[in-house]
Amino acid sequence: MSRELILLEDVADLGKIGDTVRVADGFARNYLLPHKLAQVINAGILRKVEARKLLLQKERLERVSVAKLMANKINAAVVTITVAVGENDKMYGSVSSQMIVDDLKKQGIEVDKTAVVLADVIRTLGEHIVPVKLHPEVTAKIKVNVVKE
Repeated sequence: MSRELILLEDVADLGKIGDTVRVADGFARNYLLPHKLAQVINAGILRKVEARKLLLQKERLERVSVAKLMANKINAAVVTITVAVGENDKMYGSVSSQMIVDDLKKQGIEVDKTAVVLADVIRTLGEHIVPVKLHPEVTAKIKVNVVKE
């Protein structure tokens, strides 16, 4: 036996808000309905879901615009990290995302450490381009110069 419901929230592996889904009766009764993730379809619920979708879309657009402004600041910034080196300009250690975040903070740009995406640690002197993921739709690129003391 199955039920047809409309989702009030995004549910992983099932659908997004406003989607009409057909699920097992037990899944609906024991999980979706008690957690207020879905509702039985009726005209009032359809209006409520559409209004919520519009509100969420407006909030998402605001977050994207803020992230784009931040990305412009980050794209214009240049981070310089000074490191100790040994023979043949071999670095002691590596440049971490925390070092990049600390230098950005000195420039007045606050970024979470987890936003800095280092594919591999930086162990060489010179210029490196490091992506900074500010939003699922917005990624900035920061220029990191690694110089010796």
